[in-house]
Amino acid sequence: MTIDKIEKIMIKNIREEFKKLSNQEHAARLQKYFKTGKDEYGEGDKFLGLRVPVTRKIAKKYSTISISEASEFLKSPFHEERLFALFILIDLFRKADEEDKKKIYDLYLKKTNYINNWDLVDASAVRIVGAYLFTRDKKPIYDLAKSKNLWERRIAMMATSYFIVHNEFADTLKIAEILLNDKEDLIHKAVGWMLREIGKRDFELEENFLRKHYEEMPRTMLRYAIEKFPEEKRKSYLKGNDKTRNNAPHQSQETVQVLRYKKK
Repeated sequence: MTIDKIEKIMIKNIREEFKKLSNQEHAARLQKYFKTGKDEYGEGDKFLGLRVPVTRKIAKKYSTISISEASEFLKSPFHEERLFALFILIDLFRKADEEDKKKIYDLYLKKTNYINNWDLVDASAVRIVGAYLFTRDKKPIYDLAKSKNLWERRIAMMATSYFIVHNEFADTLKIAEILLNDKEDLIHKAVGWMLREIGKRDFELEENFLRKHYEEMPRTMLRYAIEKFPEEKRKSYLKGNDKTRNNAPHQSQETVQVLRYKKK
């Protein structure tokens, strides 16, 4: 039996296992939770109705499958099968030599159109993109941050979590500045979250960033960033953010950039 035929049988067996464990009632709830309706961020995504621990268990069971087999699941129309593929790729990346690490990283960036919801991004970007680029040229992250694709921009931000854990904050702050005026709430949350993670390790550095930008930051981004601040300090930042919005509700992008320049 050829390797290709063995892989096809394995893929078929795994898909049958997913089908057996599917739950249509839970799938309907997941489709609402992950905003799959028309014009919502997860529009058109399909669910089988598996809970994440079950998907993790299947990934552990089939942890010996190849990169090419995992790639087939990454192209699945079903959310849980794509998450399964990412769990497999994360594990393969962790154990891989440099050649296979590059293969997995390259595959990931070629398939970002399938990594198309916040849970898929958050589970994988740090462990693949962040881990791969930590000791390499960071330009790909900056390219992703400027993408028109919401999920690629979130990948850029979340990947820097790997740098934060290793006490390197410069790229996170630069990406945060690029995304400061992003229109998407899911980007506001990601940026605020990563700023908060920096603050856990270097409070003064986070505050320096906020002093420079808090007046123009989207409300959600600021709330996420200051979540762990003392109450009075948190209220002060929110009040300043409110004042700016009330006094200048019609500021153009160009005006905001001028204000930022004057503060420097």
